[in-house]
Amino acid sequence: MKKYFEVDEWQVIENDFDKNYNRVTESVMSLGNGHMGLRGNFAENYTGDSLQGTYIAGVYYPDKTIVGWWKNGYPEYFAKIANAANFIGINLQIDGTEIDLNKVDFSNFKRVLNMKKAFLERSFTVELENNRVEIIEKRFLNQKNKELAAVKYQVRPLAQDAEIVLIPHLDGDVKNEDANYNEFFWEGLKKKNNKGKALLSMKTRKSDFVVATAMNWDLNKKERKVELLTGPGDENYVGNKITLKAAAGEKIELNKYIAVCTSRDYEENLVSKKAEKKAAAAEFRGYEDLFTEHKEAWAKIWQESDIKIKGDPEAQQGIRFNIFHLNQTYTGHDPRLNIGPKGFTGEKYGGLTYWDTEAYCLPFYLATHSEDVSRNLLLYRYNHLEKAVENADKLGLDGALYPMVTINGEECHNEWEITFEEIHRNGAIAHAVKDYVDYTGDEEYIKEYGIPVLAQISRFWADRAHFNSHKDKYMILGVTGPNEYENNVNNNWYTNRIAVWTLNYTLENLEQIKKNDPAKYEEWISELELEDSELELWQDMTEKMYYPYLEEFDVYSQQDGYLDKEQKLVSDLEEEDIPLHKNWSWDKILRSPYIKQADVLQGIYYFKEDFDRASIARHYDFYEPRTVHESSLSPCIYSLLAADLEREEKAYQLYLRTARLDLDNYNTDTDDGLHITSMAGTWMSIVKGFAGFKVQNDQVEFRPFLPEAWDGFNFMIIFRGRRIKVNVEQEETTFYLEAGADLKIKVYGQDYLLNQKEELVVEK
Repeated sequence: MKKYFEVDEWQVIENDFDKNYNRVTESVMSLGNGHMGLRGNFAENYTGDSLQGTYIAGVYYPDKTIVGWWKNGYPEYFAKIANAANFIGINLQIDGTEIDLNKVDFSNFKRVLNMKKAFLERSFTVELENNRVEIIEKRFLNQKNKELAAVKYQVRPLAQDAEIVLIPHLDGDVKNEDANYNEFFWEGLKKKNNKGKALLSMKTRKSDFVVATAMNWDLNKKERKVELLTGPGDENYVGNKITLKAAAGEKIELNKYIAVCTSRDYEENLVSKKAEKKAAAAEFRGYEDLFTEHKEAWAKIWQESDIKIKGDPEAQQGIRFNIFHLNQTYTGHDPRLNIGPKGFTGEKYGGLTYWDTEAYCLPFYLATHSEDVSRNLLLYRYNHLEKAVENADKLGLDGALYPMVTINGEECHNEWEITFEEIHRNGAIAHAVKDYVDYTGDEEYIKEYGIPVLAQISRFWADRAHFNSHKDKYMILGVTGPNEYENNVNNNWYTNRIAVWTLNYTLENLEQIKKNDPAKYEEWISELELEDSELELWQDMTEKMYYPYLEEFDVYSQQDGYLDKEQKLVSDLEEEDIPLHKNWSWDKILRSPYIKQADVLQGIYYFKEDFDRASIARHYDFYEPRTVHESSLSPCIYSLLAADLEREEKAYQLYLRTARLDLDNYNTDTDDGLHITSMAGTWMSIVKGFAGFKVQNDQVEFRPFLPEAWDGFNFMIIFRGRRIKVNVEQEETTFYLEAGADLKIKVYGQDYLLNQKEELVVEK
């Protein structure tokens, strides 16, 4: 863990420049707007250690899979989000010296991520032999007009006159660092280069996505010479070389306007024209006008999703950092998109979709955005149902197995123990349907879109399990649970439990539709070819599923053989052992009792209504001391359960583990990108944990407490057309209905009526 950035409630500030920490800072300083994103790279050429990263949502390359031993069912490719043309580039020369912060002397370096208005600003002073020159750069990706970006670049000689050369350019010769075979994912299509504007159009190999990047620029000095550059040997490069004289103290300002359009949104023959037209329109409007609409869009986002913490600036910075990057990554404007674990901040995991979306991110979007945003997350899976059926068929199974990793519905993860065994992901996707319907009351979603997803997942569970006649129980063998530090185990409790839950939920909804809309019921029975015998099998499985149990501890066993392992605790580990995945062999990890992330407790969290408090406490006290939390997804589940158990200090400690995970590089892995999906878990720890927020039986409930380190906190909840502000203090909690109809809520188990006429104050 490294305390590198200055603590500020609305900003992330890097004072001075540590070359050895640059990749971490690039990740932290990333920008995105749902359509595209880029790491916090320098505009100038930089020869030091850096991951130059620009990523366009949904644009990927099917990189051929690498495996040592091919097995039937392996996916042919691992999709990689293609590292696209660098559009922020503005190379700089001063009196013949190229400005490269890996080579020149400089002072007063500062890089600032402004989260409130969503821009990145960087400043430094170049120390030349006979001059000092101040550089200031500011950039943003437009949150309203998502295909637009802009860069303001200022140069000011301080000591004496200087010859300045500015080279705004588009560089498409960028490779993915995570390419399996070091392939270049692009081929050039078209280049245009004129004074004041340029175009670079490229197509991904194999997947055939066309991306056109256009730039226009303006300069506050008319006396200049402009040359057109294509770059020596650079096939996919266009730029303008601007040469001018600047007097001492004179500020030179270059504004660069960028438009990025793709064939995902336009006919292929129109993509370049659209990009050129949008870049020209952006220049016409000007930097300040574009920035004004951008910051106004963010003001609305913050109004609905901000969490304010009193008395703890580090915690305040941490939660805003998490909320900021979630809103940069996914906006819900396109149902074809989803949320990658690294978002637009790096290349690890391919930038693709995992079960993290349903298990962790959906609650955040339900409570902070309009219903259509979370609905689009569900429709993403509905639209990929056919691919999930194909995926199960490749394994010789009926029904649908949703992929562990995907961008287009096809499985593209190539680790056997994950791809074929971590099948519990199916359950998270089914449970997300319930989360959405319970929260929104959108029962029509079940009837129109939910049933086929639930039925095909249930069909998969029925085929994947087998009946053990000796024990008169159904079992699911050869799986990996959420704890990925155990592979190929039998009867992982969480997997068996969520399979049964899915079967029950599917049967309940089919019965409800049969009762309320018989015609629709018959339609689904016919379309899905559901037989009475199949439904009877599902029912039998719900009644006879096997659950491993540890009688000695009176808790469910993580899997059949868990107690066969040497029972050591995390407290028995030496400091040099942590993290296990970097210091132990995989063989040693698999034989150990240590748990990577919530497994049994993931199920306890989902199905709390099935357990009394004493049982939850027993499970918590058994599994938490054995958990190393080496997944970023782990601490929030333990924090949420600790809050339910009124173990307030433990809940807070585990919350802190995620709140500043990337800001302080807690796991020493922020250099390859941020942990976007776990950021939603940080939000849940406060809203669902500390505030005790939940929706049960169509009613909003709260059970707030205030962590000792805080003087208070408040947040906003959007629920079925209402906007509710909640302010938690030591002795009382105040509720404000800022918009929408009157609402009955429950606080500490008591019913109250919330209306716009007066605030509701409830004592702890």
